Amino acid sequence: MRLPRRQFVHLVAAAAIIPALPPMAMAVNYPARPVRIIVGFPPGTSPDIIARLLGDWLSERLGQQFIIDNRSGAASNIATEFVAASAPDGYTLFIPVSTNAINATLYKNQNFDFVRDLAPVASIGRATFVLAVTPSLPVKTLPEFIAYGKANPGRLYMGSQGIGTTPHVCGELLRMMTGIEFVHVPYRGSLIPDLLAGQVQFYFSPIPQAVGYIGDGRLRALGVTGAKRSTALPDAPAIGEFVPGYEANGWFGIEAPRGTPAEIVGKLNNEIGAGLEDSKFKARLLALGVEPRAMTAPEFKDFIIAEVDKWAKVIAFAGIKPE
Repeated sequence: MRLPRRQFVHLVAAAAIIPALPPMAMAVNYPARPVRIIVGFPPGTSPDIIARLLGDWLSERLGQQFIIDNRSGAASNIATEFVAASAPDGYTLFIPVSTNAINATLYKNQNFDFVRDLAPVASIGRATFVLAVTPSLPVKTLPEFIAYGKANPGRLYMGSQGIGTTPHVCGELLRMMTGIEFVHVPYRGSLIPDLLAGQVQFYFSPIPQAVGYIGDGRLRALGVTGAKRSTALPDAPAIGEFVPGYEANGWFGIEAPRGTPAEIVGKLNNEIGAGLEDSKFKARLLALGVEPRAMTAPEFKDFIIAEVDKWAKVIAFAGIKPE
């Protein structure tokens, strides 16, 4: 059957419009099925706990399950690559952390570009670290610690969870900004027993991990890495009070594959922002040592770019190579 020319032209025009409709339609109905939140670390770690907290919130708000999918390994690079290659439809999300900004420089020849291939959706919050030292170290203040490190090269040992981890680069940033000297000792398991025993003398610890040891005197807090003092350790100064410009935080957020419709990104950003304003949600984050920090998607993108650039300088200065 041959169609009249006018009818044929109308059908062709309608067909051309159809591909432009789904993104808006998807955003209006989003989510219409369960959503996966990919976590690059094992169950029970901070990113996993935060993902589950956020997943519960979004499930309640949006009426669909947000399922946590742990794909640990290669310092979160396995999970990052998986998300970067996923369909940009809002049904695969990712929990990026400060480690990912470090990885962007540390690991070469990846099959993805962290900045290019992922779309920032929302910031969740920041986690401050504390410079904790064993009491056997003959220093009681940060200036004394810096002076000791300069005067005793090779006699200070810093523990961390591994090369290129956030606690590691916190120390390297301090070295770059002060000239302090130390030996880095990466651990695969817990380093706390060796720190308490004085086998390593200091560690940039997540505050919740160290606060009990600091409270009973088994560790001494010399400073926190955030821009201001922590409510959990009010007597510990910000390192920046003595080293102007020093700031190093862990952070958490949500991203999606590049090309995810802006309407879906905006909807998720709004719902996550509502969570960061909710008193119960905020309290649970604070209990994990995470300070809620809302951002628009463009603000979060600028923040990530700045973090990648910052740690690239530190990695180059320290000559850090992946394990």
